Amino acid sequence: MHFTLNPRRSCLPAGAKRAVRSARHRRKWIFACFIAVAALAAAAPLAAQTPGPNTDRPYLIPDANRLPDVNDQMQMREQQTKKQNFEAANAERKKQLAADSATLLKLATELKAEVDKTTKDMLSLNVIRKADEIERLAHDMKEKMKLTVGGN
Repeated sequence: MHFTLNPRRSCLPAGAKRAVRSARHRRKWIFACFIAVAALAAAAPLAAQTPGPNTDRPYLIPDANRLPDVNDQMQMREQQTKKQNFEAANAERKKQLAADSATLLKLATELKAEVDKTTKDMLSLNVIRKADEIERLAHDMKEKMKLTVGGN
C-alpha cells in the first residue's frame, strides 16, 4: 500500500469521508447557532432599555399623526370661515332682537298710557293701531327667535 502526503487524497474509505464531512458540518452549525444565541443575548439588554408604549397617553395610529394636506387645510379654512359667518349672523340677529324688544317696550308703554286716558266704553283708533303694531312686532320677534343660524 502506498501513502501520499497529498491533503486532498485521504486514505479513508468513501463512507468515512462523508462521516468526517458531516461532523465538520455539524460543528459549523453548532458554532453558528452559538453565535446567534450570543448576539440575541447581547441585544436583549438593549431591548429592555428601550421604553415600551407610554400608558399615560393614548396610542395614535400614524394617520392621526400626519400633517394635513392642502385639501384638508382648505376644508378647515372653509369651516372656520363658515363658523365666523354664522357667529356674525347670530350676533346681528341678537342686535336686531334687542332693538325690536326696546321698540316693543316703548310701544307697550305708549299703549298703556293711551288706554289709561280712554274710558272703558270708548277706544280710540290710535289704541287699536298701536295694538296691531305691537302684535305684528311681537310675531316677527317670535319668528326671529326661532331662527337659528348655523345650528347643529
